[in-house]
Amino acid sequence: MEHNYELIHNEGESQYEYHIEGKLARLVYKKEDGVLHLTNTFVPEELGGRGIAGALVKDVFADIEKKGLKMKPACSYIVKYVEKHPEYERLQ
Repeated sequence: MEHNYELIHNEGESQYEYHIEGKLARLVYKKEDGVLHLTNTFVPEELGGRGIAGALVKDVFADIEKKGLKMKPACSYIVKYVEKHPEYERLQ
């Protein structure tokens, strides 16, 4: 699914963000030794059902890969996303 959301890496808050219609969707992480522990994905209820969480995770994975980092899913949504998209297991 194509989208036109701009991914913002807010390093000060240790999160990736989309700002959509005045709302904040985010993926929170904790960085340790070049590994991003992806701890929480949040999409406001008003934005639900539009595939925003999946788009956010996909964009974050692309950024992690581009930067040569690794990730560890620590959020149930991301664990299930990787199970459905095993091509991202290489980032673990």
